[in-house]
Amino acid sequence: MAAAGVQQGRMARLLRRLGRRGGGVLPAALQADQVVLYPSGERFFTALFAALEQAQRLICLEYYIIRADRTGSRLAQSLTAAVQRGVQVFLIYDAVGCLDTPEAYFAALRRQGVQCLSFNPLSLRRGLHWFDRRDHRKLTLIDGRLAFLGGLNIGDEYAGLLEQQRSFHDVGFSLSGVAVTPLLELFAETWLQEQGGDLRFPQLEPLPPPAAGAVEVSLVSGSPQHLRSSIRATFRVAMASAADELLIVNPYFIPGPRIMRSLLRAARRQVRVRLLLPARSDVPLVRLVSLSTYETLLKAGIEIFELERQLLHAKLMLIDGERTVLGSANLDQRSFHRNYEVNAVIRSRLFGSQVRALIEQDLSGSRAITLDDHVRRGLLRRLLEWLFRPLCWFL
Repeated sequence: MAAAGVQQGRMARLLRRLGRRGGGVLPAALQADQVVLYPSGERFFTALFAALEQAQRLICLEYYIIRADRTGSRLAQSLTAAVQRGVQVFLIYDAVGCLDTPEAYFAALRRQGVQCLSFNPLSLRRGLHWFDRRDHRKLTLIDGRLAFLGGLNIGDEYAGLLEQQRSFHDVGFSLSGVAVTPLLELFAETWLQEQGGDLRFPQLEPLPPPAAGAVEVSLVSGSPQHLRSSIRATFRVAMASAADELLIVNPYFIPGPRIMRSLLRAARRQVRVRLLLPARSDVPLVRLVSLSTYETLLKAGIEIFELERQLLHAKLMLIDGERTVLGSANLDQRSFHRNYEVNAVIRSRLFGSQVRALIEQDLSGSRAITLDDHVRRGLLRRLLEWLFRPLCWFL
């Protein structure tokens, strides 16, 4: 326990240092009145839509994908109803993420009074180097006092409305209280960066001080404008802070050399490291490149499991059962350097126990990958992994 306390203190100090260097760490040691884990899309959207119905002054949404399906239609109805009762609604959606969504969907929202902003539409205005900068955040803020975050986009495949083989297994969470204020400021910063001009939110009621038993939270934002990748640094700090156990769930696992070194160092410290990765992916090339890392990890004693029943989309990391990193970021170069992301580091043994129970349940229903099985995967597979490995920066 003493070693774990030292490591936890080291993690807090490193997060503060990142913030001072302009790395994208929002005010450290924020206090959330409550943090709620939603272990499935069904439970997440039930809570989200219930909260939208209760909004009184302001709703801000920022999503990579918004589909014009049943879930997207329900969102449009909720936002329209909110505007009709006097709520100001602001929506940021990624232009590429929503490429398959008819423009009529957003035009209809605008006619109803929802203020919609397309993030980085295809244009030469910023130059070619901005072409693949995407807003990958998943964020809803209500009245400046409640936030919903995680990995879930707006769509039926995330809400559990499709058959199991086509559904995403994902995780969301909510924060309440003063910890929401920096997220509102982050949303406004992104809006003004994209649109310029002025952004006027309605006057919100002041938030009370954190309640007794508040949960300590650090928020980490990532964008191509930061001097260094705060998302990658936070993952590495979390790995370095592990004393006993490191549980990682991630759907797009292309770690790069620095993350690989952090994982291998944890294993050498006798930390039990377990990875839950997808058995199949909606981006098959990512899985092919991911497989090229397995042999090195397995030889170091790191355990790898693959989820087979659904498409994995959850992004979770649990350190020593008490520190949880979760949000929108994947363990890949795109999330580290080219996407707008937001993660949270939650320090709570109670919340960690819920996360651990969820991960253990997923591990028990997944296939364990052995080194013997992996090395027998075939010459063609090995050749393809080698050929496509140089593309890891672009995935």
